[in-house]
Amino acid sequence: MVSERLFDSRAEMIAALQAECESALREAIEDRGEATFMVSGGSTPEPLYKALSNSDLDWESVYVALVDERWVDFAHDKSNEAFTVKHLIQNKAAVANLVGMKNSAETAAEGLDDCESAYQQLAQPFDVTILGMGSDGHTASLFPHAQGLDEALNPESEQLCAAIIAKQSEVTGAITERMTLTLAGLLRSKTLVLLLTGDEKLAVLRAAQAGTDIKEMPIRAVLQQQKVPVVVYWAP
Repeated sequence: MVSERLFDSRAEMIAALQAECESALREAIEDRGEATFMVSGGSTPEPLYKALSNSDLDWESVYVALVDERWVDFAHDKSNEAFTVKHLIQNKAAVANLVGMKNSAETAAEGLDDCESAYQQLAQPFDVTILGMGSDGHTASLFPHAQGLDEALNPESEQLCAAIIAKQSEVTGAITERMTLTLAGLLRSKTLVLLLTGDEKLAVLRAAQAGTDIKEMPIRAVLQQQKVPVVVYWAP
């Protein structure tokens, strides 16, 4: 259930994805009075969020929630919640409802129940979910061989969220403690958008598509499932 949209430029890709997001969110608001927009951090989706922040949507009816989060405070420069506020919850989108993952608990494991409770309140299925992918084949905070990965990859789980401790590496950096949507949580989406740029990421995608070991490259769990359409957006 994977389709690919390959663009000649990043500007073209962002414009196309902006239109798709607007359409999906507007349709959800018309159908049920609210929309859920699940977002990832990172430089790749940043121009998408900046563009969407000026979109003419009923943003008061949109719930923006994080796909994953480092277990750091809002003031930390690696906070996905702060990143989302800076680039999306601005301009016309300033009135959107933001649901973060980080809470006052000392650890992600201790904060899991509260995070899960907050996410269970979101309207399902999620209307749009934006995913990225690391060069190690992780998506969200589903890192290869991470502590908590097996449970988080159970497609039949009732849990939307999972506490993860990634292995220390150059890829994950110093902050290894994370909160993430589980695979089952991701599969509560109408559509999963995998947003990628550059030849390196395209090569990683092809490697993921060529293998089957999901613990080695957890993105494979998303690509191999047959419940939810996955649309790859890629530009050089």
